[in-house]
Amino acid sequence: MSATIKTYFEAFNAGDVEGMLDCLTEDIAHHVNEGEIRVGKEKFAAFCAHMNRCYSENLTDIVIFEAAGGSRGAAEFVVNGKYLETDDGLPAANGQPYRLPAGSFFDLSKGKITRVTTYYNLSDWIRQVSNG
Repeated sequence: MSATIKTYFEAFNAGDVEGMLDCLTEDIAHHVNEGEIRVGKEKFAAFCAHMNRCYSENLTDIVIFEAAGGSRGAAEFVVNGKYLETDDGLPAANGQPYRLPAGSFFDLSKGKITRVTTYYNLSDWIRQVSNG
C-alpha cells in the first residue's frame, strides 16, 4: 500500500491532479488542515484547483510509513512553497516563499486511498508569509 501513497505524492509533485485522483476511492474522505471534511473525488478535485491557484508547492524529504496489514499509512515531508494568490482570511499574497514540515495520514483499501488527513502548523506558515 505504500506504493499507492508514493504514487499519490509523485502525482502531487508533478502537478498531476488526475494522477492523484486515480489513487483515491470515489468516496474519499479528505480531512483538510484547519478545515472541513470533504467527501468525494469531486470535492477533492475542487480543493486541488483552489490550492493550485493560490499556492505553488513541492514536497521534499518524504518518508512513508505503513502499518502492519497495509490498511493504514502515514508520511512526513517538507512543504516548499510560494504563495501566489491571496486566500480567503489569510495574509495578502505577493509570491512569498515558505518552507514547513507537514504530515499526512491515510486509510487504504484494495490499493486505493479512502481517507487522507493532512496537518501542518498554520501559525508557522502565517509567520513566514507575513515576514516575506
